[in-house]
Amino acid sequence: MDARDIELHDNGRHPVSGPPLDGEFPGGARVEFQELTPEEENSREMQAETIRSGNAALVAAARAGDRGAFDELYRNYARMVHGILLARVPHEAVEDLVQDVFLQAFRQLPRLRDAEAFGGWLAAVARNRARDHFRRARPSSELTDVHTAPGNLSAEVEAAAALSAIRRLPEAYRETLILRLVEGMSGPEIAERTGLAHGSVRVNLHRGMKLLRERLQGRSTHAEP
Repeated sequence: MDARDIELHDNGRHPVSGPPLDGEFPGGARVEFQELTPEEENSREMQAETIRSGNAALVAAARAGDRGAFDELYRNYARMVHGILLARVPHEAVEDLVQDVFLQAFRQLPRLRDAEAFGGWLAAVARNRARDHFRRARPSSELTDVHTAPGNLSAEVEAAAALSAIRRLPEAYRETLILRLVEGMSGPEIAERTGLAHGSVRVNLHRGMKLLRERLQGRSTHAEP
């Protein structure tokens, strides 16, 4: 299998189901986040471990030239890559960069020593691609913000305003919040996909949501360290 054989799913558009990026966040523009109970968290972590093992087998198969295995990895990780990029680059650049990340990952896959570390490795590829995008882009290329009072906006524009607010948060918060609120991933799923510690994801979601609510309500413009 050659890198040129990788199909651009749905003509390069976001390939997996989930909340529409141009529409509402889950729960609407209110941006609400429901904490999982310890039992739900443990269940999700067990599911994540099962997924991790299955993905390791897919990585091994993809290395051996199994095109279907790489397509399955694409479906499993497209939301993560999309969210990581969306946290860092202008919305209109995200779709093309998702394809770039997976093409780069396919070419470099033989260098990955630990198949179970695929998620964290792919997340690093996505972050580096976002940085490279800004090094190559014109100086005027920057994230678009929406400056309008939320109470007077449609649901779609309120969602855009919320996304704009998330993008002004510290990097660790905005990545996990976009994966949770825009891509619809659970905390354990974010940890499994990105390779981050479960505790770090929980802390980032909790602190990020608190800071986001404050900013959306106009109570604070100060970012936590």
